[in-house]
Amino acid sequence: MNQHQKSTGFGGGTATNFPVDEIRAMFPALRKAGDFIFLDNAGGAQVPQAVVDAVANHLVDFNVQRMAKYRHSQGVDRNIEEARESVAMLVNAYRPDEISFGMNATSFIRLVSVGIGKMLANSPEMERDEIVITDMDHDANIATWLALEADGARIVWWKMREDGELHVEDLKPLLNDRTRLVACTVTAHSIGTMVDVARVGRLAREVGAEVFLDCVHYGPHALIDVQAWGCDYLVCSGYKNFSPHMGFLWGRYEALRRLPTFKEDFIPDVPPYKIEVGTFCHENVAGMNAAVHYLEDLGRRFLPAGDHSRREALAAAMAAIREYEIMLAGRMIAVLKKHGATIYGISDESRLNNRVPTICFNIAGIAPQEMAAEMGEAGIGLRDGHMFSPRLMARLGLSMEHGAVRVSLVHYNKVEEIDRFDRVLGEILSRRK
Repeated sequence: MNQHQKSTGFGGGTATNFPVDEIRAMFPALRKAGDFIFLDNAGGAQVPQAVVDAVANHLVDFNVQRMAKYRHSQGVDRNIEEARESVAMLVNAYRPDEISFGMNATSFIRLVSVGIGKMLANSPEMERDEIVITDMDHDANIATWLALEADGARIVWWKMREDGELHVEDLKPLLNDRTRLVACTVTAHSIGTMVDVARVGRLAREVGAEVFLDCVHYGPHALIDVQAWGCDYLVCSGYKNFSPHMGFLWGRYEALRRLPTFKEDFIPDVPPYKIEVGTFCHENVAGMNAAVHYLEDLGRRFLPAGDHSRREALAAAMAAIREYEIMLAGRMIAVLKKHGATIYGISDESRLNNRVPTICFNIAGIAPQEMAAEMGEAGIGLRDGHMFSPRLMARLGLSMEHGAVRVSLVHYNKVEEIDRFDRVLGEILSRRK
């Protein structure tokens, strides 16, 4: 049993009594959209009203620069530090100043990779020059590391098997005393496969290597725990985690202290200051703080009466979400199988614990672009194309031009929406007979 297969253990957190209608009422975009169905949540989730309010309040009350001696500016400082504490709680950081805010996950991957590249180039011995990457990741977590070949890095490929999974047994022989870093996803943004990153962390530590995790797609679906995973760096995107467009980096404090970064001379050479170069989007960070509080409030519904920590509330929320979403994944996969779809990745109902409800598929006789367009006309939003994963498309035998169709659900989606998707898909296919 891996980290993703453990029982939730929280009272009331079952798929059958998950309060999805109450949750949907908290999301203004869902109310405004009427009968439109959001099935492209991997491209960005909607936000609850509390997040909208937090962004608006920041713009009205604190739309000034930070670090000045008047109350509006002091409010900016306070909001950012509160958000740093909340996100540290979300990922189970060792300390809040391990969290850095910025534009997006890709820019943070690049920041870390450039710093590691400088350390490689400045190491005359080049004793640890191997970086392990995978062919299942988003290209942002591949191309950034491939660029380090110019600095002397040697790239080692950890390849996905035909079952759509990264098997940790295949990683073990790739690791040795020259391994500098293992970079992999926690959950594939394309085919929804989860990776046992706790085992990845243990194996990497055995050879003295670091671990960089792309947690962008995992964040909305289950509990993040950098301490349990034993990683050294982790990136996330707020806009997939029910907040506005922004990103954050978690890094082990000492790892971030060692990392060479660009900064102005007057900036302290310690995290998070050495990472947060320039002015980032303060109002969106306020929104991220509100998104964490939204999850906490949800989690308290599934806890027994009494006092509970913020982290316990987050754990309860993500456990309940996980259980509900496994049910959604099963229902969607069953619908796709009924219509003869080719599902890429895990499609066995007995192995749903190893995936999230993000599903890539194709149906013979209809191009992904046609499918997406006709679904859009019917009021169902999903995605088509290469999913920013050229190497994965090649592994799946798909062209970059056409790719696949992707449906991606989160905890505010309903079974009734899957039922309507089923009907619309049937109508689309019947028109081609």
